[in-house]
Amino acid sequence: MPVSDGVQRERITTSHGRYYQARLAAQRRKKLTVIQSIRKRKGARGIRTSPIRVEKGHITGKEALAILVGTQIGAGVLGLPYAASKVGLIPALGVLIGAMFLMLGTALIVLKFSASMGGAQMSTLARRTLGKAGGWLMYLSVSLMSFGAILAYTAGMGNVFASLFGISDTMGAAIFWFLASIVVYRGLEASGKTELIMSYVMLLLFIGVTAMLLPHANPEKALYVRWNGLLSITGVAIFALGCHTVIPDVYRGLGSYAETRRVVALAFLIPTVIYAVFMASFLLVFGEKTPQVATLALESLYGRSGRLVGNLIPLLAITTSFIGIALAQQSNNEEFLGMRRKAAWALTVVPPAVLYFAGVRDFANVLAFAGDTGDLMAFVVLPVLIWLASKLQK
Repeated sequence: MPVSDGVQRERITTSHGRYYQARLAAQRRKKLTVIQSIRKRKGARGIRTSPIRVEKGHITGKEALAILVGTQIGAGVLGLPYAASKVGLIPALGVLIGAMFLMLGTALIVLKFSASMGGAQMSTLARRTLGKAGGWLMYLSVSLMSFGAILAYTAGMGNVFASLFGISDTMGAAIFWFLASIVVYRGLEASGKTELIMSYVMLLLFIGVTAMLLPHANPEKALYVRWNGLLSITGVAIFALGCHTVIPDVYRGLGSYAETRRVVALAFLIPTVIYAVFMASFLLVFGEKTPQVATLALESLYGRSGRLVGNLIPLLAITTSFIGIALAQQSNNEEFLGMRRKAAWALTVVPPAVLYFAGVRDFANVLAFAGDTGDLMAFVVLPVLIWLASKLQK
């Protein structure tokens, strides 16, 4: 009598049953290998458009959600209140919600095509749908975004460590880079557990900051409209909602298209709510005088305790983003360039560190450059082109 895989695994207790289960698993692996080899021979025309299931998961749904949310909530959340102060609260909320739907749509495109190719990275799926030129354009866009983000995060965390522990910026950056790079090298499972813990702590900090700011809120400071900063808030919102490069790794880690789709949807809704509340809290208190790194303004209200909280949030937010982006770029190098793990890891984390220690340490400018070039191309333009190319091929 046919039963589902889950039930079948629970009922098999005899040696014959275990032998039968092993044969079934071998047949599934053989079928998947045949499909992949056919797809490789046919090239772009052989692309399969229905999602497949990866046999073995390595992370839980909570860990997957933590990786995606942690990748998003990084430097973007610190810059959103400042960008919002240039347009006012109502326009900023409108831009944020619009950017969320745009980025969620392109993220689901990435998931669909990555799942149809067995969890392929973004560069690989671009190459199979748009040809070699498309693949290299995606790889370079993602690499530029990752390189700039890792460099900016290293510089930013150097400042945070210096403020918290009284050491030099360079020493703080070196300590952060070393510890975060080890987590990245250990892979997706270690990253998922690390980010899950930090995400819970970060959520508590966001709630704490909101509670600290509400007694000082004044609606008149936030309810104004300016249009000259619209482009800036749009760019920051797109950067703040970018986690597309991590989606293939999360799909392979979960092993289920349906579950990954649900997690991806939550991974855009949750940060958007956090961003909206966080942004509104600062605008209601500081209005047009909101500083570039919003959390630093807490010191003016609460002194030393405000300074501590104001540095802990960037510490956790930037760390989770560093891990997520570096992990995805490491997988990108392994798959697209055919590198071994150590070489892919070194190419991901070493060049940004070299550039930092050579003297390139402007956090805001590096982050803006990465967002305006790599993010827009990799997370918006190319996913839409991949979707259109698939429609034309059909």
